[in-house]
Amino acid sequence: MLRLIISLLFILNLGFAQVSVEPKMKVIASGDVQDMVISDNTLYVATDASKVDIFDLNTKTLIKSIQIPTIKDFMGKEINSKIYSVDVLGNVIIFVSEGEGGYRVLWKYAGEKLEKLVDTNKKHFIREARFVDKSRVLIGLLTNEHIMYDIAQKKAIYNTQFSTSSFSDFTLSEDKTKYVTTDESGIVRVVDTKTSNVLEELPAKNVDRVYQLDYKKGVVLTAGQDRRAVVYKPFGTYYLEFDFLLYASALNTNATLGAVAYNIQNDVLVFDVESKQKLYSLTGARATITKILFVNDNEFLVSSDSKQINYYKLK
Repeated sequence: MLRLIISLLFILNLGFAQVSVEPKMKVIASGDVQDMVISDNTLYVATDASKVDIFDLNTKTLIKSIQIPTIKDFMGKEINSKIYSVDVLGNVIIFVSEGEGGYRVLWKYAGEKLEKLVDTNKKHFIREARFVDKSRVLIGLLTNEHIMYDIAQKKAIYNTQFSTSSFSDFTLSEDKTKYVTTDESGIVRVVDTKTSNVLEELPAKNVDRVYQLDYKKGVVLTAGQDRRAVVYKPFGTYYLEFDFLLYASALNTNATLGAVAYNIQNDVLVFDVESKQKLYSLTGARATITKILFVNDNEFLVSSDSKQINYYKLK
């Protein structure tokens, strides 16, 4: 009987065991990192220093920086423009920056040429923008409006507002035919990209704002203000509870591993999506986590509201 109890305790404790992993390398960006994406072994980093930094992912060295003009604050003082999101398709880069008056600018960079797709005269409070294809960009506004923007025609195909709750995040599916979006209500919606019709409203398991989410292989992972990481799977939903606000989340390519920023030390937990087993704790972040990227199942990049990007390798 004692042996059985010990075995059961060991099995239960597997769910709470995790290996601490320190960064193998630290990459320093031009400013505090707001967003990151990977494309063709290249890392694109949005900073608050009026720059998008571009790094070689293999060598972790800076290739170049895209510089945009500074702006003036409400006192007329010149300040850097914060870049909120960045995305890449082929050799074209789009990114969202802070503009004067609090409005946002959507930029396109291609062939060494910088162009404004959406200027502050549109009076949009853009939070993020992602490529759907080479001619269309999906834009998320703080007002919870979602705009499908035609790059060539320079106009909106649709503008849909799902609720009056403040927008948090959206993520496109791998084939870009759907996206999931969330806001301060904690509700997660699955949306048809082409029409903006809501295909499914997932049963709310977060009871407050969801800060960030990811969507891979039909699986959704959220990071919430209610200290819950919710996993929505096609055949079941569950959540993990923590002692601190969750600001960032990510899934690996096959949605077998999840990652969330989970404590006051700004550590990142890597866990098994199926078994819920807590595997690794990625340590060493200097501030609130802004982005977690799976390079592959063994390598990670983690940025925080600082210049430092941590690179981790598990094995």
